[in-house]
Amino acid sequence: MKTTIITDELTTRRAFLGSAAALAACAIVPGRVLGGEAPLKAATASGKPNSVFNGVHIGCITYSYRGGINSAEDTLKALIQDGLSEVELMGGPIQSYAGLSGGGARGRKEGPAEQPAKPTDAQRQGQLAKCQELRKMYNDAGVNIHIHKIDFGQSDEEIDFNFQVAKALGCVGITAERSEALAKKLAPFANKHKIWVAFHNHTNNYPVMDKADPILAYGPYIGFNFDVGHYFAGTKGLSPIPVIEKYHDRIVSLHMKDRTADGGNLPWGQGKTPIKEILQLMRKEKWTFPADIELEYAIPQGSNSVAEVAKCVQYCKDALA
Repeated sequence: MKTTIITDELTTRRAFLGSAAALAACAIVPGRVLGGEAPLKAATASGKPNSVFNGVHIGCITYSYRGGINSAEDTLKALIQDGLSEVELMGGPIQSYAGLSGGGARGRKEGPAEQPAKPTDAQRQGQLAKCQELRKMYNDAGVNIHIHKIDFGQSDEEIDFNFQVAKALGCVGITAERSEALAKKLAPFANKHKIWVAFHNHTNNYPVMDKADPILAYGPYIGFNFDVGHYFAGTKGLSPIPVIEKYHDRIVSLHMKDRTADGGNLPWGQGKTPIKEILQLMRKEKWTFPADIELEYAIPQGSNSVAEVAKCVQYCKDALA
C-alpha cells in the first residue's frame, strides 16, 4: 500500500513544534544545577529556557535524567536548568503525576492477583485533566512536551486512551519501539487522532534505505523517532545523514548521541557520529523536528546527568552558532 503525506498536516506539525519558544513562562530558575555547580547556559534573560538555535529545535528525552530525577516537577527543574524548551517525556513522570500505571496508561493496580483495574470513565477524565495540568505547568515554564513515551497496552480502549493522553499533553506524537505489526495496529488510531506514532530504532532495526521503508505504508501518521547514534553503530560507521535526507518528511524527532563504529557511547565530540553535520543540515534545510539529546555515555566522577546534558546543549549551540 502506498501512502502519501498531506502537506498541510506536515505544516501543522512543524508550526506546532516551532511555536514552543513563544510560550509564556513564569518559572523562577535556580542558579545552580541539581546536584552540581554548572551554570545555566541556554536560557533567556527572563529565565525562560530557549533551546531553538538558529531555527533548530534542541530537546531532550528524559531518559537522560535516569537515576534520581523521577517526578514531573524535578524533571521540569532539570530541563529548565539545562536551558531546554523541548522535551520527549518518558512515562514515569506522567504516570506518577496523573495517577496512571502500567502499559497503555492503565489504572492503579489492586486486588489479590495484582491485576490492573479498569478505570471508570470518570477516572479517565480525571487522569486526562491531570495531564492537561501537567502540560500547563511545563508550558508556563517555557517547555513544550512534543512527544511522550508510554506503552500502548493491549486493548483498543487502552490504545485510544494513550492518544488522548498525548493530546492532553500537547504532543504531536508518541514514541514506540520499531515493529511492523505495531505500526499496522496503531495506524488507524493515529489517523483518527492526527497524532504521530514515531518508531524508534536500535542498532539492528533501522530505516530501510534501498527501497521505501515498509513500515511507513500503513498510514500517514506513522513515522520515525530516528536514533542517529544507534544507526551509526549498527551500520559500523555509515552516516545517518542520507537516512535523514530521504525520510525527513516522516521524521518526528531524532535521538542524538555520540558513538563509535564499534558501538561505544562517548561524551559528545569524542565519538564519530556526525552530530555537528546533522544539526547544520537541519539548519540549512529549515527542518523543525526536534533533535533530542539522549545521554547514554558514562557520567564522569563528580558530575551528574543534569550537568552532562548541559554540556550536550552547549555542544549543539556551538555547532549552530
